Order: sequence, then C-alpha cells, then structure tokens
Amino acid sequence: MTAPLQNDTFLRACLRQPTDYTPVWLMRQAGRYLPEYKATRVKAGNSFMGLATNVAYATEVTLQPLDRYAIDAAILFSDILTVPDAMGLGLSFGAGEGPRFAHPVRDEAAVKALAVPDLNKLRYVFDAVTSIRKALNGRVPLIGFSGSPWTLACYMVEGGGSDDYRLVKTMLYSRPDLMHRILEVNAAAVSAYLNAQIDAGAQAVMVFDSWGGVLADGAFQRFSLDYTRRVVAALQREKDGKRVPCIVFTKGGGPWLDELADCGADVIGLDWTVNLGQARARVGDRVALQGNLDPAVLFATPEVVAREAIAALDSFGPPQRSDGTWDGHVFNLGHGINQHTPLENVAALVDAVHSHSRALRSPHTASG
Repeated sequence: MTAPLQNDTFLRACLRQPTDYTPVWLMRQAGRYLPEYKATRVKAGNSFMGLATNVAYATEVTLQPLDRYAIDAAILFSDILTVPDAMGLGLSFGAGEGPRFAHPVRDEAAVKALAVPDLNKLRYVFDAVTSIRKALNGRVPLIGFSGSPWTLACYMVEGGGSDDYRLVKTMLYSRPDLMHRILEVNAAAVSAYLNAQIDAGAQAVMVFDSWGGVLADGAFQRFSLDYTRRVVAALQREKDGKRVPCIVFTKGGGPWLDELADCGADVIGLDWTVNLGQARARVGDRVALQGNLDPAVLFATPEVVAREAIAALDSFGPPQRSDGTWDGHVFNLGHGINQHTPLENVAALVDAVHSHSRALRSPHTASG
C-alpha cells in the first residue's frame, strides 16, 4: 500500500537508535512563512479550516516545506482543536484572529453534555493522513498529532486563546469535579483520535501540551500530566510490525522534566528555556529529546542561525555514549516557527544541523 521509507533517521532518533546525523523538523513547518502556503490558502478561500478539511489542499501544504528544505519528517497539516470542534463546540477562525468556539464549556450542563465525538466527523483528518502518506512515497515519515487533554480544555472553557486563563483556572480550583470530567472525556477522545491517525498511516504521533506550563506545580501533575499519561498508555505503539513513537511536548515543562520522562512517551519535547545537555543528563536512557532552538533566532543572519544551531547540538553532545549505546535527539524549535521567518534562515538551520551533527559523529569527535 505504501512505499518503504527512504529516510528513517527521525524514527531511529526517536527510538534512541544509531543515526548518521541529527534529524530536524520544525513545528508549524507547513505554514504562513512559506509563500507557496499562502498561495494554496488563497485557493482555499483564504480559510484555515478550508485548507485543513480539504484532503488535496492539506496534502499539498504538508509537502511544501519538504520540497524546499531537506527536512527529515512531515507533520500532518491540521489544527489541535479539531477534536472539540467535532464535539459540537463550533470552531471558527476569524480573519487575522485566533480560533474561537461558539459554544464554550463553562457550566455544569455543558460539561455533562460533553462526549467523545463520533470519529466519522474527523474523517477528513484521517483521509488527509492516508493521502499525505501516499504522496510522500517513502521520502520521510509522517507525524500525526493532537492537543493534550488540558490544552484542549483551556480552549474549550475560555472559548479561544487567553492571556490569563482566568475562566479555566477558576473552574479548576472552584469546581475540580467539572474540570476532571472535561479532561476524562478529552483523554478518551484524544486517544481514539491518535489511534485512528496511526491506522490511517501516521508513523509517529505527538501530543501538544501547549498550555501545560501555565499551571502551578501540583496542578500540572493532576490536571495535565495525569491525563497525558492516560493518552499515551492508550496508544497503539506498533503498526504493521513497526514501533510508532510518541512525542510529548509541554511548553514551559522544564521544571517537570523528570516526571515527563516517565509519562510513557518515547520522546520529550523541550522549549528554549531548557539546557539540552542538562536535560540529557536528567532523563538518562529513559527517553529521546526533541528541541529546542528559540524560534526568534531565525530572525538573525544565516550565520547567527548556524552558530546557535551548532551551540544546541554541542550542548546535547555526541549521541553515542562511551558504552556504545545511543541517546536520541531530534532537532526542532522550542515552539512553532514564526510566520515572519526569512526563508533563507530556515535553509541555514537545516544545513547547519545536518552538517555539524555528522561532524559530531566522526571518529575524531565521537569519543569527546
């Protein structure tokens, strides 16, 4: 049904297996910084959901960064809020605005009415996964994804993005029973959603806990990490005889790195506030790491971009240990790529990661 993989470096790094170089992909790599993406979006009526719900357009934009850069993985073009949209909350994207829900979940009746959605309402996502996997023709692996139960709950209660998370945190502290009910439904929905993406052809999956870092210590464990663990535990981790790696990324999650490393994922994503070398020492042989260049670095010159990428790779160090075992590192940004990023700087980043990580593996440097 699908062509064999020509480049499995990303998957090997996720599973802490030997690689010739450090693989690189970028969160939001298919997006507004690319002129070809903007052109396709115009064809889709200048609508984000018009793109995401059209299989041909979603396939087209997913492959666009791969045609321009030597990136080692593709990620499904979609949105983290497709699941609550399928729950009937009425997702929309205004021109120049972030996502909004017409029916936020803010009272007991709304919480009680929540249910895991009929996955047929998300058929367009699974059809896109299958289409993209076929169009990739084995070039690189395809990553599927979802928002975490907590991050989805933030949007569902707030009705959109938030500066202070006042509504969702008010519910969390004053009615924790309601918050746990939302999170239980979300965890079941996210697990089913990701498993359906794997069935459709995703070769790895990622859980974006974008707003986990806004929680206090203690609350993070109870309302975010515990439910991320449920999702990870429910995932199918093998498909067609091959391991399907799972990545968990909590923005602002550095203080809880040790606990995240024990959540069951194969890879933990890091934002730019975390030192890669120190993180590697902390997680040991439990997980691979993904990250973690500050996206703002990409506004400097190509020379600075290369220098900062090299510094991050040096911080992680040669992935092969003295005993012959390997630690995994997938190079990425510490958050999504900014829409104003200069195109030549992305090329400089990818080239620097590939060339310097090969040098780190050379016989002269591998023992250092």
